Amino acid sequence: MKDAARLLGYFAATILFGAVAAPILFWAAQSLAAHGIFPALAAFDFEAFFHRALMLGALLFLRPFLRALRIKSPRDLGLAPNRRWARDLVIGFLISVLPVLCCEVFLVRQGIYSMREGLEWTGVGAVALSAAIVPLIEEALFRGLFLGVLLRGTWPVPATLFSAGIFSIVHFLKAPDATPASVSWASGFISLAHSFDQFAEPMLVLAGFTTLFLIGVILAHARLRTRSLWLPIGLHAGLILASGAFNKLARREILALPWLGKNLLIGVVPLCVCLLSWVLLRAWLKYADTREN
Repeated sequence: MKDAARLLGYFAATILFGAVAAPILFWAAQSLAAHGIFPALAAFDFEAFFHRALMLGALLFLRPFLRALRIKSPRDLGLAPNRRWARDLVIGFLISVLPVLCCEVFLVRQGIYSMREGLEWTGVGAVALSAAIVPLIEEALFRGLFLGVLLRGTWPVPATLFSAGIFSIVHFLKAPDATPASVSWASGFISLAHSFDQFAEPMLVLAGFTTLFLIGVILAHARLRTRSLWLPIGLHAGLILASGAFNKLARREILALPWLGKNLLIGVVPLCVCLLSWVLLRAWLKYADTREN
């Protein structure tokens, strides 16, 4: 319980720091751009700096958090060296990519999505970069640190469910897309408040939360079975690349509720795709165990 309380405190400190530091980062960037230093910074809106401030807060408070928990090595979090890390990385990527690709082909053939005339290859490149970087950070944070901390004080099932809930909430909350007309010291807190605007549509919130929660459970299952982060990193990277690239290359034509909502996270179809990936994951883990024994 003490570890869980410290984990919640770490979250609260990170969010508070992000809300306070975001305006400072925004004003600093605007000042540099105005003086001809890194002029590209002027193109980023306030929300971009708010997200970076949250990441900065997570890094700043990480060392005190680990020290408070007396965590000195990955073994303290239930992680072990993985000699087959490259194999797990590739297999995880394929397990998540193939079902999503099959689903996307089906959606295009059914006319629910259509391919864009001008392919956004620059956007696809940005998605590929995110697929290479984001899973490393998020898996280290959610499945490495958070799940590892929870496992120190509770059983695997409740730890998995709680960590999946955190994963879903963090990814589902989104601040406004556009920068406010004027940025003040309160802008970070205003962004936090606006993150809850989408809860005006509870059914869509429940559908999106459910898919993200299931993804969190699948990633946690991969981490627990291998005692390593490489398999969940591969799974996570495949999901980001397959879904993100599709959003750049195709556009939705019709709303097909309850089968599919406004994006690939909402509806019965995304849930079925995730469940298929989970079936493939379990089959692979069973096969790998048989080979090693």
